[in-house]
Amino acid sequence: MRVREILTEARTHSGVQASSKKQLLDQVAQLAAASCDTLKEQEVFDALVAREKLGSTGIGEGIAIPHCRLGHCQQPVGLLLKLDTPIDFDAVDGRPVDLVFVLLVPQENPEQHLKTLSHLATLFNDDDYRSELRGSQDNHAFYQTAVESEAELRLAS
Repeated sequence: MRVREILTEARTHSGVQASSKKQLLDQVAQLAAASCDTLKEQEVFDALVAREKLGSTGIGEGIAIPHCRLGHCQQPVGLLLKLDTPIDFDAVDGRPVDLVFVLLVPQENPEQHLKTLSHLATLFNDDDYRSELRGSQDNHAFYQTAVESEAELRLAS
């Protein structure tokens, strides 16, 4: 599943302020509920926190991909955030996180969840993709980079 299929410009946020992982996940839950009528803020927050308790979704290189399956989620939903100041996310490489892609998927489709996670992890492993995202100056450019970069197009083909 390509990024453009799950991410909208309205769910792309540059310049996010957060001082901790918990505060960031709380903001994510608010943004998700505000952008999708079927999502409940508390359910999203609780599910993301529960997933983080299983192990950090900080995959290294300043990237985190918090994800969970939800009962009230009708289709996969992505949110992309660039933090003003990197935060500790207990990432595998110990580096603080400044780029976050949140993936929320329907409860009943674990296979799609895993395939999409794999796609995102591969994409964010690309040095150029990360650099382009970090260089984006506003929400619009951030979104355009996320969905139209060479790395995304190569991976989708």
